[in-house]
Amino acid sequence: MRFIDTHTHLYEEAFDGDREVVMQRSIESGVDSWILPAIDSTYFRAQLSLWEEYKERGAYMGMGLHPTSVGKNWKEELQFVINQLNTYPDRYIAVGEIGLDAYWSKEFMKEQAEALVAQLDYAAQKDLPVIIHERNATEQMFDIIKAYKGRLTGVFHAFTGSVETYRRISALGGFKVGIGGVVTFKNAGIAGVVADIPLEDIVLETDSPYLTPAPFRGKRNESSYIRFIAEKIALVKDLSLEEVAEATCMAAKSVFKNL
Repeated sequence: MRFIDTHTHLYEEAFDGDREVVMQRSIESGVDSWILPAIDSTYFRAQLSLWEEYKERGAYMGMGLHPTSVGKNWKEELQFVINQLNTYPDRYIAVGEIGLDAYWSKEFMKEQAEALVAQLDYAAQKDLPVIIHERNATEQMFDIIKAYKGRLTGVFHAFTGSVETYRRISALGGFKVGIGGVVTFKNAGIAGVVADIPLEDIVLETDSPYLTPAPFRGKRNESSYIRFIAEKIALVKDLSLEEVAEATCMAAKSVFKNL
């Protein structure tokens, strides 16, 4: 039984003390592929280093500008993204993590939208999937992304929305929803929503070191914990763990063509 972690930041400082051990635990738990989305240029060296060390084992890179990294120098950061994608087209499996985030700050929302559109345009032109981050900006996100209906594929990362929001995503064509540790939280509303989402539209993700699933909530997340996410999905959908693992891997491979 194998799993694909479609969203993990294992290159972040939280793993600097034991990254090799964490990666080995991940492999032993059945994870055979990791997608490493980008944040901004300050994380690039660490991201690249991890990819270079584990690319033969199943590590893949995304390249994009995270919305919370959109600030005064956003144009320079965006140019870094475009330069990387143009210079090393075979290095990157997706454009991401990109999107809109009005939770932490609304100061640069206009610039976030401009950066998002530029990256969506690039992905559509190059036929690359996108990894979408959206927090507290649902309507603005749909206002932007509806123009790309049928022209883009990708994943709405860390999905915790309603069934209606899932249906709006599904109507775009070619998009999956990334389900992570929140589905295991006590009284989590997303657990009930997942019951109504077709399994073929779900991919697994940890977002490690963030959003740690129960029973480790509050501690550092890691890719080996993806099994707990899969087990919860299996429970709410009355399926076997093997069925969830197989279907979510197929879903991931349908989006990220080079997996």
